[in-house]
Amino acid sequence: MLNGLTEAIPWIEKYRPKTLKEVINQEAIVTALTNAIRTGNIPHMLFTGPPGVGKTATAHAFARDLYGERYIEDGHFLEINASDERGIDVIREKVKNFARTIPMAGPGFKILLLDESDMLTAEAQHAFRRVMEQFSTTCRFILAANYFNRIIEPIQSRCAVFRFKPIEEDGVRQMVERVARNEGLEVDEQVVKELYRISEGDLRKVLNLLQTASVYSKRITVDLLYRVAGLAAGIEARRMMELALSGNLTEARKLLWQALYVDGVSEREIVSSMYSELFYLSIPETEKAKLFSLLGEVDYRISQGATPEVQIMTVLSALHALSGKRS
Repeated sequence: MLNGLTEAIPWIEKYRPKTLKEVINQEAIVTALTNAIRTGNIPHMLFTGPPGVGKTATAHAFARDLYGERYIEDGHFLEINASDERGIDVIREKVKNFARTIPMAGPGFKILLLDESDMLTAEAQHAFRRVMEQFSTTCRFILAANYFNRIIEPIQSRCAVFRFKPIEEDGVRQMVERVARNEGLEVDEQVVKELYRISEGDLRKVLNLLQTASVYSKRITVDLLYRVAGLAAGIEARRMMELALSGNLTEARKLLWQALYVDGVSEREIVSSMYSELFYLSIPETEKAKLFSLLGEVDYRISQGATPEVQIMTVLSALHALSGKRS
């Protein structure tokens, strides 16, 4: 039963860090930015790293710490998303309108955040570099990019580069515990581990999955997590592989039949999930290598019209054979 979609604010906004001290898992960057505020030595900056690791949130937290709570309302800070704009001419005009005046209070310059700056073409980036040079006395620029190598060298060389790393498991746990306290959720330790694995260090994905799961239940289980993540095949694959490896091939086959013919999980989803789950099985690396090769053969045979149940059973049988070696 659904709990009701009563949450007015997306959790990715609700739990966005308000200050640099609240930024998770980017200690070196937080220290450097805090020192920049303390000394007043603030350069143009390039924040680079994968999605969901805090680049945009850190830029906002930095501006709030520098200018105060009304950093946007008082005209000190402007965010432009490069992927939303129609071209460099639109961006240039927005920058000019924003940066041409010096604020009466504060350090004497404004901050403009260009998010997804790696979406700009090389030509547009060269034009933006000239804008940076034109307004460098009245404005500091923070560029956020998922891919550092897509930013032209003339911009790279004009910026202090901060490389954001994927959020580690402890960082994911810290966020999950905070959300669970505030939202009244019951979250198992295994859910934290699965959130970390599924999200690959992307906190936006962690928060979105938690909020979606909470609509269904205040008790967040691995099964619920997988289902809201569209990874039901992962649950079935893990269970049948564990059954086969423990010596229970008959039950593993029953679960496979249930997944294919009752739950409607596609054979390609099961094979793909078995591939992912294989990394986490406690078996020798040499045996994993053989099973990876076998999964590749199975995937090919299924694509050529072979019976999915028969093909997947060859993998489960190979795992079952390993159960005797473990005992």
